[in-house]
Amino acid sequence: MREVDYDERQHLVYARARALPEATMAEWMRVFTRHAPPQRPLTVLDLGSGTGRFTPDLAETFGGPVSGVEPSAQMRAVAEEYATHPAVTYLAGAAEDIPLPAASCDLVVLFLVLHHVRDQAAAAAQIARVLRPGGRVLIRSSFPDRMPELPMYGYFPGARRIDELVFPRLDHTIELFEAAGLSFVAVEEVQQRIADSLAEYAERLKFRGFSTFERLTEEEIETGFTALEAAVAAETRPSPVDEDSDLLILERRPDQAV
Repeated sequence: MREVDYDERQHLVYARARALPEATMAEWMRVFTRHAPPQRPLTVLDLGSGTGRFTPDLAETFGGPVSGVEPSAQMRAVAEEYATHPAVTYLAGAAEDIPLPAASCDLVVLFLVLHHVRDQAAAAAQIARVLRPGGRVLIRSSFPDRMPELPMYGYFPGARRIDELVFPRLDHTIELFEAAGLSFVAVEEVQQRIADSLAEYAERLKFRGFSTFERLTEEEIETGFTALEAAVAAETRPSPVDEDSDLLILERRPDQAV
């Protein structure tokens, strides 16, 4: 399946297309806090930080410093201009080649990133390398063996088929990280609000800031937006749009060697 080049178009629309309501961002920080090591401050790695959607909030929540590592130069450029924070530094790098010293991070966050990583075993090894004993990894992803029924699937049914092919299985992901020396802690299902109305949701989707759109045909996209616009027109009272998501938690136990 064709890889998505974020330097081509996605960097122009991603921040607007993937913006989350303030309350949703706050809820994610509460969820991350619940599963993060208890001491403060924490040194955090936002791996695949993109346009810095979460990076400044991670610095505010955990005290920093936070390193946003992102392979796309254009996505990094947007982050450096619009997602600044005194405790945040954006770095060129990839999950398979993290430009940080060994045992330098207390917390590693990957938010909808792992499915873009070519060599996930190498990424797991790199994440284990930079994580301190007692540190944790939080992976927000979809997993085909427990795929949620996302709102967009109702309008773009081909998107589900694509996501099932692209996203890694949960059991496979756990095996990869355990082979790298990390331990499974839990999987938490998190419901997130992605828009306050169907009309707002439709406007966000029109930016086509989901990598799945890069793999749908134009016919599928046109048909989907026609159906979505009809649903928006029929909505007499705005209703929030929520979606279920999974957060995988792993850790390097304090007694595990670095």
